Amino acid sequence: MTEWSYTVKMWAIRKRPYRKPYQLRWQVGIRPHSESFLTLGLAESRRAQLITAARAGEPFDVDSGLPRSLIQREKDIPWYQHARNYIELKWDHSPASTRKTLAEAMATVTMALVKDTKGMAEPSVARRVLYSWAFNVHQWDKEQPAEVKAVLAWFERKSVPVSALSERMLARKALNACTKRLDGKTSAGSVITRKRAIFHQALGYAVDADLLAENPLHSLQWSAPEKVDEELDRACVPGPELAEQLLAGVRSQGARGRHLEAFFACILYAAARPGETVGLRATDFHLPRRGWGAVRLHESRPRAGRAWTDSGEAHDRKGLKHRPRSAVRQVPIPPQLVSLLRWHIMVHGVAADGRLFRTARGGMVQESGYGEVWAEARAKVLSPQDQASKLAKRPYDLRHTAVSTWLSAGVEPQVVAQRAGHSVAVLFRVYAKFLNDGEEVANAKISARLQGAPRPE
Repeated sequence: MTEWSYTVKMWAIRKRPYRKPYQLRWQVGIRPHSESFLTLGLAESRRAQLITAARAGEPFDVDSGLPRSLIQREKDIPWYQHARNYIELKWDHSPASTRKTLAEAMATVTMALVKDTKGMAEPSVARRVLYSWAFNVHQWDKEQPAEVKAVLAWFERKSVPVSALSERMLARKALNACTKRLDGKTSAGSVITRKRAIFHQALGYAVDADLLAENPLHSLQWSAPEKVDEELDRACVPGPELAEQLLAGVRSQGARGRHLEAFFACILYAAARPGETVGLRATDFHLPRRGWGAVRLHESRPRAGRAWTDSGEAHDRKGLKHRPRSAVRQVPIPPQLVSLLRWHIMVHGVAADGRLFRTARGGMVQESGYGEVWAEARAKVLSPQDQASKLAKRPYDLRHTAVSTWLSAGVEPQVVAQRAGHSVAVLFRVYAKFLNDGEEVANAKISARLQGAPRPE
């Protein structure tokens, strides 16, 4: 641990009969220090540096005798190198989807933190190379194509030093870059917030490494142009009846549709996330002949791409969202889903590893595949006007249908939160519009109360 002190004592420069005759002496805390110089001018310049730092209120390192600013200057590295160090720090303990998010954010800010843009590759090429090569640890030991080498060498030369980020306007430039897509349009609020948070963490790591005295974002007045609205939009959530019609639209699409009907039903009736559904096995279910059953959700298999997973598989394997790796969420499932799953297992069987849902070749079902089936179901069921809207745009919206249905049925919020894998706070924040009665019911209650109120005389 570095020991800092604000107690600094400086003596006059003295001349001695040595090869470097001019000696500067000073004391930090109770520890003396000295440096010898060939000329008086060099000694006076160093003395002026130390006096300036002491008058500015900088802490001095007791061991080296140097102020924080000079230590940081000696340790200083280009932002490009620091960003790679940060990625390496986070890599081992991050799931594949998080690795992609980290790489995306670092690619965005690294393109902004350069001395100039002379000789820079096309923005789309530069972003792709940074994202796929510079900030993907799995690629670091692989042979790089000539184009990739040229782009990375350019960023090594042109990247600003980390210490330059003590200038708040440069930090603001990087934040502004987080708000824009490559086409110049404003990014979604959630994307901006995520990139800002990662940039903030990377700057915090620079402070820990003594590359910066403080995180410049703490004193920067900046707000994102696009705010994150965590509250769910009712317009995207199909009602239970419409959701069942959409399932029928899935079922009508031949063998692939019949196979995927139970997949979508698990999202609708158990509020399972798609990533939690793709890897479900028969052993995860309790499916009695009559009445309610249950499903044990214990892992998520999101598709991140082979380049980002440690296993080399396209689908990562991780625990439930925002839960410890060993956490299990048990969700009761209604008879409709129980009977559908029993039929699914009887007709389609299971994969060699027990998975219920798979491609024709036995692989993991993918978003592109079940997304096509879902789009066709919308085309079959919804009117042209509704097809153009956000209504049931994604299979994930079936999960919203499940949660909103439970809430409107009067299930206690803490029970709903537990089944959905939320905290109660998140439930209230995201599903605020569904926690109260519908407008017609609320208006009827108000009318009844007004009718029963005594009239003033």
